[in-house]
Formats: sequence, C-alpha cells, structure tokens
Amino acid sequence: KQRRIDAYNEPGSAIFAFLLSTRAGGVGINLATADTVIIMDPDFNPHQDIQALSRAHRIGQKQKVLCFQLMTKDTVEERIMQIGKKKMALDHALIESMDDDEIAGDDLESILAHGAQALFSDDYQKGAIHYDGPAIDRLL
Repeated sequence: KQRRIDAYNEPGSAIFAFLLSTRAGGVGINLATADTVIIMDPDFNPHQDIQALSRAHRIGQKQKVLCFQLMTKDTVEERIMQIGKKKMALDHALIESMDDDEIAGDDLESILAHGAQALFSDDYQKGAIHYDGPAIDRLL
C-alpha cells in the first residue's frame, strides 16, 4: 500500500485518483498531494470520516482541498449521515460540559458511584438475564 501511496504523491505523477475505503484511508497514510476527497460510504462513526478527510489536510499540502460526501436521498447513507450528525452534536455538547473541571468531577463521580452501586448490590445477579437453549428457542 505504501508503495502505491508514494507513487501517487510523486511530483508529476500520472496517477490522478487514489481510491480507498474510509477505514483504510483514515489511518497512517499521507495524501498531501490530493486536492479532492470524496467520501462515498459514510461510516457509522463520523470521526472515521473526519480522520479520512484529514489524510489530505497534512503538512506539506500546498493546495486547497475540496471535500465532498456523496449521498442519495432516502437511502441508508442518508440515515447514517443523520445519525452521524447527532453523534457529533452529542460529542460537542459533552465536551462543552466537561470544560468546567468542577462539574466534570462531580459527573464522573456520580457515574462511577451509580455503576458501583448496581454492580455490588445483592439484587444484581437476581435480575441478570441468563440465556440457555430453551430461552434462545423462545426468542427465535
């Protein structure tokens, strides 16, 4: 893979397009000579798409980079992108709320206390769901 990336990045390269999946294109590569990024398959994790876009926004990039996310209306991709936007909004809201160290400490403590109380309560195992053969057959 690296040999192909190097050939793509060479000055005057005849290779004008480099096709990668979002996951393969999002980690450990440098496409600083790319001037256009097109995401054709949005990921359920919007951070993967952002990471893939960042492959072209690298040190050494000398051009403006155009970024496109293709989507067809009323398709799975549209729904994935809607969910991704909600996830990004939640990320933003969480990070904003964590900026206040005092509040963040209280929140973290209450989250850990809640989990610990549930885990160590006597009723924890009583309410646990156990899957045996007959239970799975009933589900199916």
